[in-house]
Amino acid sequence: MNLKIYLFRHGQTYFNETKRFTGWKDSKLTKKGINSARIISKKLKNKKFQVAYQTRLSRSKDTLKEVLKYHPECKKIITDDRMIERSYGNLQGKYHKTIIDEYGKKRFDVWHRSYNTSPPKGESIKMVEKRVDSFIKDLIKYMKKNKVNVAIAAHGNSMRPFRRYLEKFSVKKMMELENPYDKYFEYTIKV
Repeated sequence: MNLKIYLFRHGQTYFNETKRFTGWKDSKLTKKGINSARIISKKLKNKKFQVAYQTRLSRSKDTLKEVLKYHPECKKIITDDRMIERSYGNLQGKYHKTIIDEYGKKRFDVWHRSYNTSPPKGESIKMVEKRVDSFIKDLIKYMKKNKVNVAIAAHGNSMRPFRRYLEKFSVKKMMELENPYDKYFEYTIKV
């Protein structure tokens, strides 16, 4: 028996659109973000899943809400913040340009895209990967025990370790990933 994971990123938010560090701040979906969520929902329309995962942030919940319109078979929604977006700490809510102007492009790039380096009072991708890997291991056990397919409304930076784990990427390849707003990734878990 094969089980399925359908993984997708939330739609574009106002902070994404205006190039601000969002992290754990709650930013609503833009019109484009709602449209991307609808595109994902149509792409997943003929797939079947019984359980869906979201984080506490509205962008994850609102994207999932669009997807669930076509899935009456999904009877359980679980909120799990181990797969929440990366915390950008003191940078959260600040414009990218402001950080570049204040600290320089090199420092911005390190805080924004480094695997090991955390922004001030924030998380590195390595730290995000640790909690996402814990989530994935529990998820696979849950899927096998309950024989369910799952949908996951994740975030750009939590999708990187998901994809590294499930697609066997190197750290370098994982850090180069850009996760689109309107595409989903399908994985098979063998039971």
